[in-house]
Amino acid sequence: MKTLSTFILISTIFFVNNVFAQKEDVKKPIWTNLHNELPDDKYNPNPIGEIKTSPAYTIRKSNFFTTQVNVDANGYNIIGDAANEPSIAIDPTNPNRMVIGWRQFNTVTNNFRQAGYGYSTNGGNSWVFPGVINPGVFRSDPVLDCDATGRFFYNSLTSSGTDYTCDVFKNIGTGFTWDAGVDAQGGDKQWMVIDKTNSIGAGNIYSNWNWYYSICTPNDFTRSINHGTSYENCVAVEGQTHWGTLTVGPEGELYTVGANNFGDIVVSKSTSAKNPANPVTWDFSSVVDLDGGLNSGIDVNPAGLLGQAYVDVDHSNGSSHGNVYVLASVERISNGDPGDVMFSKSTDGGLTWLATPKRINDDAGSASFQWFGTMSVAPNGRIDAIWLDTRNTPVGPIQSALYYSYSTNQGDTWSVNEKLSDYFDSHVGWPNQQKMGDYFHMISDNNGAHFAWANTLNGEEDVYYGRISVTSGINNFANKVDLSLSNFPNPFTNQTTINYILPYKSNVKLVIYDVYGKEIKTLVNNEENAGSHKVIFETNNLSGGIYYYRLYAGTSIDSQSLVIIK
Repeated sequence: MKTLSTFILISTIFFVNNVFAQKEDVKKPIWTNLHNELPDDKYNPNPIGEIKTSPAYTIRKSNFFTTQVNVDANGYNIIGDAANEPSIAIDPTNPNRMVIGWRQFNTVTNNFRQAGYGYSTNGGNSWVFPGVINPGVFRSDPVLDCDATGRFFYNSLTSSGTDYTCDVFKNIGTGFTWDAGVDAQGGDKQWMVIDKTNSIGAGNIYSNWNWYYSICTPNDFTRSINHGTSYENCVAVEGQTHWGTLTVGPEGELYTVGANNFGDIVVSKSTSAKNPANPVTWDFSSVVDLDGGLNSGIDVNPAGLLGQAYVDVDHSNGSSHGNVYVLASVERISNGDPGDVMFSKSTDGGLTWLATPKRINDDAGSASFQWFGTMSVAPNGRIDAIWLDTRNTPVGPIQSALYYSYSTNQGDTWSVNEKLSDYFDSHVGWPNQQKMGDYFHMISDNNGAHFAWANTLNGEEDVYYGRISVTSGINNFANKVDLSLSNFPNPFTNQTTINYILPYKSNVKLVIYDVYGKEIKTLVNNEENAGSHKVIFETNNLSGGIYYYRLYAGTSIDSQSLVIIK
């Protein structure tokens, strides 16, 4: 018996050491060494005393609307905080009800983050930011979804030492308050999706994550078959991927996507997961060629990702029913481009993919970053894509603008890229953490796309709701002339020229505000014809700092920031 015990002990030590040795080997790639969530700074409560505010940034055009979500009770930006890495959920029974969650930082000097959220009851036109879930508790990587009955769920990562776990909170009643949360296994960079089909899996909740940073390594998947009351023991996704998403097909089939340990982008499929009576098993995993891989540590987002991989399925009733699509911002292999938005599709349920992937961004050259590529598919089969883009930046290579493209023929061709926002510096307002998060999130309907994104158009990192409308004719989307507003130079000392384009004859008002929302000067207040206009703004006796200028033209509004240097 002693000999047998000694053999078992030695074997156990060998096995454990071998497992850890293998894990150490896996640590060498970038994805394990440089990217995981840690509570570096201690909790810092909201500052005591008066909270300073400034006008929230809003753009309203004929085909694009965006407005800030992390605002105070009066709809003003809160100066000095930060918010990024947003996720959006929409109530399918009442699309006017929306929730966006994000990583909330009370101050840019401290990277302790919490589970921030905001809600809208009017289709995203205005937002309420009640605060955070679990104040004082470290939370990151928010992912939201809504079930078919209109109940919202909020998946949130927390970590302590080497323990990485997730809790899923669900809203109580018809309001926007949350329960105490349920242990949902989990790990770093998790994603979550709820089955909203009429299949046997209706209401199932699925989640997976980076297996390396997890409470249940080496497993990386769980499901709930009782509407979020509890979550099953962890199992492993075939392919063990990271930095990706999940989606449910029209018959309740489940797909995951991400990068495996070798850097390949892999899709895994399960047709058993939908059946509560069956354990979760995987039909297969297949490699998707995007001519590149997911990346982190890039110039525009040094401590974050170039973007994560997205997978979605066509639920329309046409010939494209069941098509599986994958999109990601990748560092290219063939031409060395640091970031392109690449797309592939499968017409056989994810088993095989295009031999040659398609590039969605249509810029010339191979030096610009197209990062945070994000995709969703509308019920009618239209595919929408947004991303941040550094092409044609007016000042420096790290400025980015939001771009959009769509496809109405199953991704075979894509529309001319449309620049939606003005350029912003992604290095502004880092909350003691050199990144603007790791992802955006989008949901499409037949009339357009709704998305949650982050930018620094307000001079700091903030979270925004965005809506792209395609009801007026998507074939002409990229040819529309919309309200446009910019100034140059910026920053400046004595004067700057403000340029704006009017799509139609309008009653125009152009106003300068200080950071507290006080009106400083009205530069224009009259009716003007469609076309390009400009006005010179002189600083006179104004002190240096950040100011805002807002253009009102008919029912359209656009705001920008400017910096005076004295």
